[in-house]
Amino acid sequence: MINHVFLIAFGGALGAIFRYLISRFIDNFSNNLFSFGTLSVNFIGSLLVGFLIGFLGRDILSESVNNFALIGFLGAFTTFSAFTMQSVILWQENEFRLFFTNILANNILGIVAVFIGLFLFKIFTKNLS
Repeated sequence: MINHVFLIAFGGALGAIFRYLISRFIDNFSNNLFSFGTLSVNFIGSLLVGFLIGFLGRDILSESVNNFALIGFLGAFTTFSAFTMQSVILWQENEFRLFFTNILANNILGIVAVFIGLFLFKIFTKNLS
């Protein structure tokens, strides 16, 4: 049990660090009103979730890897709380078009990214067989 908690905590720490670095890097190239950094890490995180789900479906990943990667790393890497906070700020600033763009982009791209991740998993495992 304590090993699983440690793996989740370690994965979470790494996920939070990577989220911060990637989000800041991308936001440096965009305007401050719309956070492409948050959108990007949510897309990347969803893509990785889709890819890892393929492994889970085949019982390839151990419980330890699941705890580290999915619960810890990707749980901290993706930023639903940041996404919702940014959406509310856009609404409060009467930036309604950006508000709806933010909601649609994060949700649609997130779902699309999971499907792409699953597709990439199938290609990856097909080439291993």
